[in-house]
Amino acid sequence: MTENILGKEPAPSAGSPRPGGPGRINPADRTQLALKPVSLKRIVALFAPHKVTITAVVLLISASSVVSLAQPFLVRGIIDTALPNRDIKMLAWLAGAMIAVAAATAMIGVVQTWMTTAMGQKIMHTLRTRLFTHLQKQSLAFFTRTRSGEVQSRLNNDIAGMQSVITSTATGVASNVTTAVATAAAMVVLSPQLSLLSLLVIPPAVWFSRRVALLRRDITATMQAELATMNTQVEEGLSISGVRLAKTLGTTGHDARRYTASSERLIGLELRSQLAGRWRMATMGIIFSAIPALIYFAGGLPGNTMSIGTIVAFTALQATIFRPIMGLLNLGVQWVTAMALFSRIFEYLDLVPEVTAPIRPVVLDPATVRGEVRFEGVRFAYDGGAEVLHGIDLALGAGTTTAVVGPTGSGKSTLGALLPRLHDATSGRITIDGVDVRKIAPDVLARIVGVVSQESYLIHDTIRENLLLAAPDADDAVLWSALASAHIADLIAGLPDRLDTLVGARGHRFSGGEQQRLAIARTILRNPRVLVLDEATSSLDNTTEAQVQAALDRLAVGRTTLTIAHRLSTVEDADQLAVLAGGTLVELGAPAELRDAGGAYAALIASGESLEPVG
Repeated sequence: MTENILGKEPAPSAGSPRPGGPGRINPADRTQLALKPVSLKRIVALFAPHKVTITAVVLLISASSVVSLAQPFLVRGIIDTALPNRDIKMLAWLAGAMIAVAAATAMIGVVQTWMTTAMGQKIMHTLRTRLFTHLQKQSLAFFTRTRSGEVQSRLNNDIAGMQSVITSTATGVASNVTTAVATAAAMVVLSPQLSLLSLLVIPPAVWFSRRVALLRRDITATMQAELATMNTQVEEGLSISGVRLAKTLGTTGHDARRYTASSERLIGLELRSQLAGRWRMATMGIIFSAIPALIYFAGGLPGNTMSIGTIVAFTALQATIFRPIMGLLNLGVQWVTAMALFSRIFEYLDLVPEVTAPIRPVVLDPATVRGEVRFEGVRFAYDGGAEVLHGIDLALGAGTTTAVVGPTGSGKSTLGALLPRLHDATSGRITIDGVDVRKIAPDVLARIVGVVSQESYLIHDTIRENLLLAAPDADDAVLWSALASAHIADLIAGLPDRLDTLVGARGHRFSGGEQQRLAIARTILRNPRVLVLDEATSSLDNTTEAQVQAALDRLAVGRTTLTIAHRLSTVEDADQLAVLAGGTLVELGAPAELRDAGGAYAALIASGESLEPVG
């Protein structure tokens, strides 16, 4: 894995501004390819299902290039024969042929665009879905150490960048080669002498054009980076959390000044983009004007037998050959950029999931699970570092409640995360009804083990849609029953849109306690046999905590519950209490017994580090 996957500062994305001046390949692209080379065979495999389309597109490109070359010859016939001889019939045929050629090339272009775009979209769809589903298989640790913006950039920006590679660069190569070769051949047929003259004039024109194009490309890349900065400022400053932060810290003026500065920089960049290489463009204009002038001059020299139609046709061909040559000259930069995009996408596709689904999962019916949970010699370390848990042996009887307490950093939340396989134990095993959780299919395990954490997550949709995530087939009666069990049905019933109320971004339409109760209702709909409650009330005030705790108590009835606790209100009613210290299980027993024993639990209460004093 490269550094950007290990949580360090990510390398610049493909297509970002290239330091070092115009005309150079993006160093970030070279670095990406050096770290993660791309196999051409692997890229070809993406196009393999589209062999028929590719063949048809190449034939269409060739046909379009050849057909379009008929125009100069038709013009020559009109000028040299039809007009001087007043041959109306020939003039009509040649003029009609010119229209037919234009129509044919236009139709071929439409069909070609449709085929290449459809093929490109299918390939992008394949990459998008493969990457999305593959990232879903990654462990929680991957998303903890990787910036969310980096993941989104790979999934959205890089794959979107493939559009130009697939539909423009690839087809552009075939089109430019075919057009350049066919045009050069036609020029030689018309006049070998003038063809030699064109070869002398085209190189400086190509050089000037390429320099201007690369200069503008660098400025455009800088503009895109500035636009990205502005987009980030909009996202941070105008989101619900951002606006709340700005208003409470009094930074609205500062944020506005930052945005204004970025906008002003865009003005300068736009001016530079429009004025970039103007003197070069002026020189090019002179050269392009000089080319037909030289051709006309050469055609008028004594002893020249070329007709006027031939000279006009040659001039048109000479102008046509410039575009494909420029396209081929840019191929090197386009190729490296394209390979860098493939490299970034394949880099994520090659990630090996740390938590893998079993190849042959044990058949387990969630409806018949009793819910007996055992931690047997469980050890765990993050990313190969120091162990966080040391040989935990803990049994949770079916239908019982076990509370886990301990000072900050003792491994409580880590222990709770191992049961639903948000991480996998480094050694030892965790079983449900005697079956290792690593041998249970992920979707089945998610139906058996429900999690309610301190941070409840609601999608930006209606209450109904948030609840249906847990039970897609549930009707309104079932939804209202779950809300009632979570002690929030009366609140929802009092809203104008009831179940169709939008929860807002990250659930900000509701308070923290209300979000928690909605999350609890969602878990009730899931009806898991085993519950993990990870400090679900730790950030709530006393009144809200009491309401949420009542909902949790209702939820826990008849289920095996592992509660990561920080307050006595969630500990004293537990069937058993496990005390962790430094990743080791130091005490286990009934809460009252441990309190009276004067051991680690009693010391923890006295210290007030993690638990409120009794009473």
